Amino acid sequence: MYTEKTFSIPTLHGISEKTIKEHLALYVGYVKNANLISNLLSKGTWEGDGGTYAKSELQRRFAFEWDGMRNHECYFSLLEGVAAPELDSSLVRAIETQWGSLDNWKKEFSQLAVTRGIGWAILYWDPVSRSLVNGWVDEQHVGHLAGCDLIIALDMWEHSYVLDYFPSGKKQYVADFLSQMNWKKAQAHFEAAVQ
Repeated sequence: MYTEKTFSIPTLHGISEKTIKEHLALYVGYVKNANLISNLLSKGTWEGDGGTYAKSELQRRFAFEWDGMRNHECYFSLLEGVAAPELDSSLVRAIETQWGSLDNWKKEFSQLAVTRGIGWAILYWDPVSRSLVNGWVDEQHVGHLAGCDLIIALDMWEHSYVLDYFPSGKKQYVADFLSQMNWKKAQAHFEAAVQ
């Protein structure tokens, strides 16, 4: 079974405590639902056409809940205290190698994040090409890059910003996230992925 994680998130600029509290409650729901569906899948007898259909639908729904759980764990870990990027860290060096500079990556990532629709802007590590990849995920699960590890995950569902920024403030939410992100956590995600 999956256990919800706790996060120590300080007061942030722009992103209110109310938004964080309500957002964390949504995360708890993903963990609860991943456990519920996992339990149902393990107990079912799933015979016949109806059983096959029911199991398939549960399995499909499990991907949504699972990815919602894992995406949020990455996102909230990055809000656990501000830590500026260390310019000599392996993550920043890898970003600079691929995008020319940290600012170039931030610009591209920010443009991706404000795309129309609900979902996630994610910086992945691809262990096959041994490179970083920016990607967009619709909802929680559609478009996740198979086999890649999450390094930075930015929630772009309205619940993550609309209370504090309104729909017109989406760009400012992205800028505030990147300016307050804990780069030590991102570096830890990167180190775990590249091993």
